[in-house]
Amino acid sequence: MKKTYKIDVDCANCANKMEDAARHTAGVAAATVNFMTLKMIVEFEDGADVKAVMEEVRKNCKKVEDDCEVFI
Repeated sequence: MKKTYKIDVDCANCANKMEDAARHTAGVAAATVNFMTLKMIVEFEDGADVKAVMEEVRKNCKKVEDDCEVFI
C-alpha cells in the first residue's frame, strides 16, 4: 500500500536525508520525498501497521533533521 504525506522541509539536501531515514525504517518497502511539492510517498510492506510505521518514520526523520515535520 502507498500513502502520500505532506512534509515541511527547508532544502533539497534535507529532503534527501528524510527520504533515506524513511527508507531505513522497519515496515517501509520504499519511500520518496519530493522537495518541490513538499510530499513524501511511502510504500509499506505487506501487513505493516501503517500508523505505527509512520510514527517511526517521523522519529527517524527528526533524528536527521530536527526541524522537519511529517504530517500524519
